[in-house]
Amino acid sequence: MQIYGRNASLEALDKAVVRKAYVYENIKDKEILTKLKKVNTVFLPKQQLDLMEKGNHQGIILEIDDYKYSNLESMLNDEIIVVLDHLEDPHNFGAIIRTLEAAGLKNIVIPKDRSVKVNGTVMKVSAGALANVNIALVSNINNTLEKLKKYGFWIIGTDMVGTDYKNIDYTGKIVLVISNEGTGISPSTKKHCDFIASIPMKGKVNSLNASVAAALIIYEAVRNK
Repeated sequence: MQIYGRNASLEALDKAVVRKAYVYENIKDKEILTKLKKVNTVFLPKQQLDLMEKGNHQGIILEIDDYKYSNLESMLNDEIIVVLDHLEDPHNFGAIIRTLEAAGLKNIVIPKDRSVKVNGTVMKVSAGALANVNIALVSNINNTLEKLKKYGFWIIGTDMVGTDYKNIDYTGKIVLVISNEGTGISPSTKKHCDFIASIPMKGKVNSLNASVAAALIIYEAVRNK
């Protein structure tokens, strides 16, 4: 897998197996240069790095092993799990990872199909937070929610129509289901939810970016623990 950007690369150089590094030939960053001493490194002009990665690579691109997902069983003793209902935008995914870690949480579940996976963009947007978060990849969201119910979790979905998110009971073990950016929570998933949380909209815009909505609800849940 290819990752890029300063923060994601520094995290990877500390914690991942780096196969190869492609670095701007005039890089001045002493911290990166020090960490690259034991890595197979190729120094290139900026134009070549731009051809390799269209995102803001900040002068460094790394080839690392593919991300290793966690398993759901490792999360069952924690109080809060975030489930992403077929999220598609890697920027939203990365931002949610960053928010989750900043809030002191660590568990995210995503489906195998029709969902963004951990990639270079996700790593860069998460700004190093990914190393402190567990992400489980599951075959079926609804089956997973049923399993989590059996382990004592209450399922809180998010949608435009529901109970004000500030009036939800967040005590006990809970799962926060964050809806897809475009279509919202899927009807079949909604049926598995014990509560539906909504964020009141007072302006002309009728919805928030998925990562912004996730941040509000994550922090509300943490505040009420």
